[in-house]
Amino acid sequence: MAIPSRALPRETLSLRATLCAAALLVAPLVAAAPTEAADADAGAKPASPTVAKPASPTAAKPASPNATATHAIAMHGTPALPPGFAHFPYVNPQAPRGGRLMLGATGTFDSLNPFIIKGVTPPGIRGNVYESLLARARHEPFTLYGLIARSIEVAPDRSAVTFNLNPKAAFSDGTPLTADDVIFSHALLRDRGRPFHRSYYAKVVRAEKLSRHRVRFAFADGRDREMVLIMGLMPILPRHVWQGKNFTETTLDAPIGSGPYVVDQARVDPGRNIVYKRNPRYWARDLPVNRGRFNVDEIHYRFFLDAAPLFDDFRLGNIDFRIENDPLKWAEGYNFAAVREGRVIRRTVPLRVPAGMNALVFNTRRAPFNDVNVRRALIALFDFEWINATLYSGLYTRSGSFFSRSALSSRGKPATPAERALLAPFKDALAASILDGSARLPVSDGSGRDRAFLRRGFTMLRKAGYAPRDGVMVNTRTGTPLTFEFLARSKAQARLMLAYARTLERLGIKANIRRVDSAQYWSRLTKFDFDMIQWGWRASLSPGNEQLNRWTSEAASREGSLNYAGARSPAVDAMIDALLAAQGAEDFRTAVRAYDRALLSGDYVIPLFHLKGQWVAHWDRLAFPKAPTLWGYGLDTAWRTDLAN
Repeated sequence: MAIPSRALPRETLSLRATLCAAALLVAPLVAAAPTEAADADAGAKPASPTVAKPASPTAAKPASPNATATHAIAMHGTPALPPGFAHFPYVNPQAPRGGRLMLGATGTFDSLNPFIIKGVTPPGIRGNVYESLLARARHEPFTLYGLIARSIEVAPDRSAVTFNLNPKAAFSDGTPLTADDVIFSHALLRDRGRPFHRSYYAKVVRAEKLSRHRVRFAFADGRDREMVLIMGLMPILPRHVWQGKNFTETTLDAPIGSGPYVVDQARVDPGRNIVYKRNPRYWARDLPVNRGRFNVDEIHYRFFLDAAPLFDDFRLGNIDFRIENDPLKWAEGYNFAAVREGRVIRRTVPLRVPAGMNALVFNTRRAPFNDVNVRRALIALFDFEWINATLYSGLYTRSGSFFSRSALSSRGKPATPAERALLAPFKDALAASILDGSARLPVSDGSGRDRAFLRRGFTMLRKAGYAPRDGVMVNTRTGTPLTFEFLARSKAQARLMLAYARTLERLGIKANIRRVDSAQYWSRLTKFDFDMIQWGWRASLSPGNEQLNRWTSEAASREGSLNYAGARSPAVDAMIDALLAAQGAEDFRTAVRAYDRALLSGDYVIPLFHLKGQWVAHWDRLAFPKAPTLWGYGLDTAWRTDLAN
C-alpha cells in the first residue's frame, strides 16, 4: 500500500507552467488507502463495545442442521485445493528463511492503528501484524482457507457461519486467542472501526460464543452471499489489550496481533523508518496457508519526501524491490550499471485481475459537476492520445470500464438478455450506446491540436448551456464562468492536470490546480471538500461488499466513504444488491457487467489509463517463486539468496 505524500507547502500551480516531460512522474494506478478524519465523538472515551453473551452449552450446534465443517470456502464454485493440501501453488515451500527486506515508501505516518478513521498508518501493519479468521488464496478469484479458524460451517443459504478456531492460535505476547477475542473484534470494529467496517459488520444480527474455540455469526438472510467470506476476513484484535481503552485515538505504541511479525518499537520513527521483526513464537508458521511465506526475519520501510529520492536509494542498492508505475521511468530510467550487469532484474509480470478504475473524479455534489451534460463535455475533452504520448511514452492503455482487462468489463459488449432484465427498471438511466456496447471514448489524432476533437467538446458544451464570452466559457443563463479546482497531493497528479487544463484553456475553461499537504488532502477528501480529484478504485475478479462504500447512495452522504463522486443512483444501488446476491458464476458475471454499465452511464469520472502488466524491478539478492499470483508478485513469498554471505 502506498503512503500519502509527506506534508508539502501549499501552492497554486499556473495553468501555463511548462510541462517538463522528462521529469514527470505518473500517479499510481491505485490511490493510497484513505485516512479519514475522526468521527465527531472520537475524542470522547468510547463505551465498551457490546459483546454477545456466551450461549448455553446446549447451543453448541452446527450453524444450521445441514452445515458441515469444511477447510475452505469459495465465493462461487468450490475451492481449488483439497483438505490436507501442503501449501499454496505460488510459493516455494523450500525457500530459505532469514535476512531482511528493505523497502521504500513516500510520505509519513502518525499512527499504528490501521482500523480507525484517524491518522495515517505505514504499509505492512495489516498484513504482517494482524490476521483474519481465514486466509485468501491469491491464485483463485475469491477463496478462503483456514487460518485462525481451522474449519468453518456454512448454512446452505449462507444465512449463518460458524468458525471453529485453532486452539493453538495466540497473540504475539503469548496470550491465547479465543472466541472472546473474535466476538470483541466484531463489536469493536462494527462500532468504532472505519466506515466500511461499520457497514460490513452491522449486517450481523447475532454473534454467539458457542464455546472457547467456536463462534457463530448469523445474518438476517442469505441474500448477501459474500458476508460469510467477509466475516472470514475480519481482523482479530486482542480483547485484553483494547478493552476499556479509547480505540479511536491514534497511537504509536507497537500493536499486539497474532500475525507473523511484530513492530520493533525501538525503530518506529515517523517520517523515517519502521521495522517489522519476525515473531519467533508465531503460532501459525507451519500451517499450509503459510508454508513458503514470510521468509525474511525483518522488513524495513524507509520513508521519502517524494518518489525521486526513493528511486535513487533503490538504484544505490539500499532498497531491494520496487513496483514501477511510471512509464517514462520504466522506458528510460533503468539505464544504470546494475541493470546492465544483471544485478538488478526487471520483469513484466502478467496480471490476471481487472485493472480497476483510475480516473479524474467529479464531485457531483457541487456545481458545475452536478450537471451531467457538463461532465460529459469534460470527458470528451480529455485528450488521452496526446497526454499518453507526451507524458507517458505511449505506454498506457485507456480504461473504458471499471473492470478493464477482464471478462467482467461491459465495454464493447452488447448487454445480454439477462443484463437487460436486471437493468429494465432503470432503462431511462442507462445510455443506449452503453447498453448496445457501441460506446467509445473520444479519440484524438494525438497532436494536441486536433480541431475536430475540440469541436466535439465545444458542441457538447453548447448543448449544456455554455458559450464563450470574451474568451471565457460561461453559462448563457447565469453568466457564471465554467471553472473548477483540482485538488492534488503529488507532483504527478498536478502535472497530469496541467496537461488536461491546457486543452480546457483553449475553450475558455479554467482549472485551478491546488496542491496541499498530506494532512489537509485527506481531511478534505473525508469531508468531500473538493471539486475534482484523481483517484483509483482497485478491482478484483470477485467485486462485492467493498462496492457499498464506493458507490451506494447511502455512502454518498457518509463522511469518510469512498463515494467521492457523490453518486446517488437507484440503478447502481440495485446492481450492487444483485452482484451480492448472485449464486452462480454466470449470474455473477451478468450482475457485474450490468453494474459496470450503470456506473458508466452516470458519467461520474473521466477514465484515465492502466498498465497491461506489472512492472517489477529488484536486486538479484531477492528471489521469487516462478508462479506469480493473479495479482503478480507478492513480497510475502520472496526470500534472500545471499544468506550465506
